[in-house]
Amino acid sequence: MDRWQAMRVFVKVAETESFAAAGRQMHMSPPAVTRIVSSLEAVIGTRLLTRTTRSVKLTEAGARYFGDCQRLLTGLEEADAAAAGAYGKPTGTLTVTASVMFGTMFVLPIMTEYLDLYPEVTGRGLFVDRVVNIVDEGIDVAVRIGHLSDSGFTATRVGQIKRVICGSPAYFEKHGIPTVPNDLARHQIVASTSAWTSLEWRFGGAGKAAVRVNPRLFCNTNEAAIAAAARGWGLTRVLSYQIAPQLESGELQTVLSDYDEEALPIHVVHPDGRYASAKVRSFIDFAVGKLRANPHFS
Repeated sequence: MDRWQAMRVFVKVAETESFAAAGRQMHMSPPAVTRIVSSLEAVIGTRLLTRTTRSVKLTEAGARYFGDCQRLLTGLEEADAAAAGAYGKPTGTLTVTASVMFGTMFVLPIMTEYLDLYPEVTGRGLFVDRVVNIVDEGIDVAVRIGHLSDSGFTATRVGQIKRVICGSPAYFEKHGIPTVPNDLARHQIVASTSAWTSLEWRFGGAGKAAVRVNPRLFCNTNEAAIAAAARGWGLTRVLSYQIAPQLESGELQTVLSDYDEEALPIHVVHPDGRYASAKVRSFIDFAVGKLRANPHFS
């Protein structure tokens, strides 16, 4: 059995979830595809696919083997390309994930500029406010804010951000500027109920403290809370990058900076280590340079 060909056939079946569709794409009969996958399972000694009359799904072992096969086949393709003098030519689909606001504000412009440089790459942005399982969801690159767990992935630090309290100049002119965290009790607070938010605002720096705020307005998105603060209605607490445009324009200003918490790191993460494909390596180099040059993350 040609193991490389068997891996290619298995990957195509897993991608299409069909022996027939895989056969059509690879110009093989469905019985031939079935025999190759069955032989591969026999050699490995475990079932890779669960077959029913209506669908073909990866088993747990199959999902792990699928990821390994993709990396090995990519490496083989790049080795062939290197011999042909075309090593490092990015091609294929590049999937990048980040949180919604960070992805929209900073990652998306980097992706579109990168795609202009490499026309044979197709981009897919997955911007969600949850921790994405990089392997299970087929992610090539993730941009993550916060301290990382020991996942074994390759991570490159590109900067840092912090939580800040902000309001409009008009609000501060009318209500005064808080000088210590306990002053927040006499101010109108706008709170976001999106992911990773709390009504207990912690402070570090010169005076470590925790203040429980009593918001008069709750918003389900950070964008809405920021808009309310920019209109002069109250104070809100967000991550510094989320109000970068408003700080530059003077629409918002931060307060209590002497009590800021420890900054949160920003990392570019990918799962493939030294086996990363040309598209992943080139995108990471491009994105790391762009993010490190951004003054909002210094």
